[in-house]
Amino acid sequence: MHKIFDDKLVDANFNNWVDKYAHWRVRPYLKLSRFDRPIGAWLLIIPCWWGLLLSTNSHFVSFDQRTIYIATACYLGGILMRGAGCTWNDITDSELDAKVTRTKNRPIASGQLSKKQAFVWLIIQCLLAFGILITLNKLAIFLGFLSILTVLAYPFAKRFTYWPQFFLGISFNWGILLAFAASSNSLTIHAFSLYISGIFWTIFYDTIYSLQDIEDDKNVGIKSTAILFGSKTKIILISFLLLIIGIMSFVFFSIAGHDTVHFIILECGVLAFSICLLIQLITFDENDPKSCLRAFKANKQAGLILASFLAIGTIYIKFYVQ
Repeated sequence: MHKIFDDKLVDANFNNWVDKYAHWRVRPYLKLSRFDRPIGAWLLIIPCWWGLLLSTNSHFVSFDQRTIYIATACYLGGILMRGAGCTWNDITDSELDAKVTRTKNRPIASGQLSKKQAFVWLIIQCLLAFGILITLNKLAIFLGFLSILTVLAYPFAKRFTYWPQFFLGISFNWGILLAFAASSNSLTIHAFSLYISGIFWTIFYDTIYSLQDIEDDKNVGIKSTAILFGSKTKIILISFLLLIIGIMSFVFFSIAGHDTVHFIILECGVLAFSICLLIQLITFDENDPKSCLRAFKANKQAGLILASFLAIGTIYIKFYVQ
């Protein structure tokens, strides 16, 4: 008879499919990869789609079957690499996780899995992701290997800097560069600029997310922007929102050129995206973990809204311009 663990996680939906349907033997591995909490995977996939659709909004890349394939590869690869990143994070952070209320029931911290078992699971996920990566062009493959460095570095950032969200942003938005390269076989200033705006977006939403653990983090010595910003958190996040709007507007104005309709479509996407973030700022309560988690999860919808306007821009170019 297997040992019974309290494996319920406070940031997972009560009726998630892992807890409801997964066999008890595989459930810890799925939880290790956060399959019970898909929001993180979406926040990795969405920047990939931004990068891909940025390329198809440029006049030198056409939307075709290859675009659909890359979008699918980004979806599957994003799920796998988010799972691998979370596995690595939990391997390195198991001792810290055991001291934090929200994370103490994670599979390694609670003793459901050993670090050796987790490492094997990490390798499996990386190999599956590698199988997808090698179907892309050489530049994308090179960027895929570089992304490993960002994944490896992130868990240690919270130990030496109050800006681990910056390192998370470097990792989570790498897909903008990779997907753009996979589609266009190049990297441009527009791709790098959108990447920078994505990093600011990650700092924005992960600061809100880290507010859930702020007292535990202070006690165990974990650093975060939430601790750094303190009582000025909302004011500082407004400045990040303005930076996001400014950079994205520059990118879309540049690629639209003299086509006013194209720019209006893309700028409407920026406006809708920024309104979603502004609503988060206005409504979340810094002292209520559930409120912070709701605001954090709302970034899936915000990111997909911007992706939708980028898709509309692509359709406009394909059928009304070319």
